[in-house]
Amino acid sequence: MTAQIFRDSAADREFQTSFWVGRVAIYGALILWAFICLFPIYWTLTTSFKIAPNVMKGALVPWWDFAPDWKGWRALGLSPDTISATSTVREEFLKRFWNSTITALSSSVLAVVLGSLAAYGLSRFQYRFGYMKNQDISFFFLSQLILPPVVLALPFLVLYREVDLLDTRIGLILLYTLTVLPIVIWIMKDQFESIPTELEEAALVDGLGIWGAFLTIILPIALPGMVAAFILSLVLTWNEYFFAALLTSTHANTLPVMVASQTGSQGISWWSMAALSWAAILPLIVIGVLLERFIIKGMAAGAVK
Repeated sequence: MTAQIFRDSAADREFQTSFWVGRVAIYGALILWAFICLFPIYWTLTTSFKIAPNVMKGALVPWWDFAPDWKGWRALGLSPDTISATSTVREEFLKRFWNSTITALSSSVLAVVLGSLAAYGLSRFQYRFGYMKNQDISFFFLSQLILPPVVLALPFLVLYREVDLLDTRIGLILLYTLTVLPIVIWIMKDQFESIPTELEEAALVDGLGIWGAFLTIILPIALPGMVAAFILSLVLTWNEYFFAALLTSTHANTLPVMVASQTGSQGISWWSMAALSWAAILPLIVIGVLLERFIIKGMAAGAVK
């Protein structure tokens, strides 16, 4: 009896040891991955408070490797000593920020709305366009991502000049919507296909139409996928540089174009570029954190339903 108790106790200790070793390994890997993901953001933020010698030396820890300085933020008119004064650079930054906000939000919302409708149709109905069926149409949308943007540069430049859309927000919104629409369609198509069709059939029996079933039954369940597609579209359109630099010049310039312009006769102003980059990515960080909670809440609601 004593030997059995001893064996059980040893087995229990061995189980607890392996359990804690496994948890330490998992949390250690998660902490390491979080450090890898967050380090570029930390590097950008600290670089905005460095001067040229600190940047060249690769100083990392403020107040340890270098004394923080507001040089990068002062160049943008966003430091404590310049925020109350008139600054043409700050005005230009706010204009670019507003342009990026309008174009990114508008194109992302438009892409999610149109992409969700197209994905719902491809997941619930059978289409035939010549030899192309649903799977071929879906692959056609995805194949648009294979085309390099530089191939579209000259056609869009000529087209936008003819229709007077050069250097306009609406031109960027339409173009960005087209660029992210294939991704939204594929994300939402998988989302709709995971929802049982019996829910719609029951709604139709209860007297709802196709649109009623879609808006009241399917859409709330698919909302987490729509939020995920919106976040991805927002990140892609917010950070887009090529077409923004090609199709805008004065009125519709966005933040990525301004970030890339932080060069001069003396080289690259890393401190001002870092400050501008941090100010540009901060809204994405806030939106990502807020909508991440919304995605979790939506998943829980969808599971209950």
